[in-house]
Amino acid sequence: MISVTELRNGTKVEMDGGLWECLDYQHQKIGRGGAKVVGKFRSLETGSIVERTFNATEKLQDIFIDYRQMQFLYADGDQFTFMDLETFEQPLLTRDQIGETARFLKPNLEVTVDYYQGRPLKVTLPNVVELEIIQTDPGVRGDTVSGGTKPAQLESGATVNVPLFIEQGEVIRVDTRSGEYLGRA
Repeated sequence: MISVTELRNGTKVEMDGGLWECLDYQHQKIGRGGAKVVGKFRSLETGSIVERTFNATEKLQDIFIDYRQMQFLYADGDQFTFMDLETFEQPLLTRDQIGETARFLKPNLEVTVDYYQGRPLKVTLPNVVELEIIQTDPGVRGDTVSGGTKPAQLESGATVNVPLFIEQGEVIRVDTRSGEYLGRA
């Protein structure tokens, strides 16, 4: 159990029958009343965000998350197969468990999978991945009406905007958090 005054960004707790991660917190002391802590939490299971207010004397149940290094092997529809690099087990995860970043997965990519009591919660990709462009239109010199970018389809199936000088077959770096082009590899 931890006191709500010990909340920090990234602290994972159990409340209201679910698992939550603290995104933001504020300690408020108002005139004659007692201190309050206002926290913003994201559900580790559904991704929903809630804001809660606590008295400074309340306690929350903290949880232990096991972080495992895994390697992505292949995808079969909405099922993704990973391999634990220590035990060589091959768990199947769904697109819902991986989230929006599933579009940047490519074979042999190493990721971190968060486990709680033996079940996977979240998959964290590296901040930057290198992917090959499999299809993009040729850039026309002087065509900067569209801001100097064009869409490009990557080997993982994702589509990102790239500068006009980037050609098909090139390997580029992509930020997995925002989905933005960062440069050539």
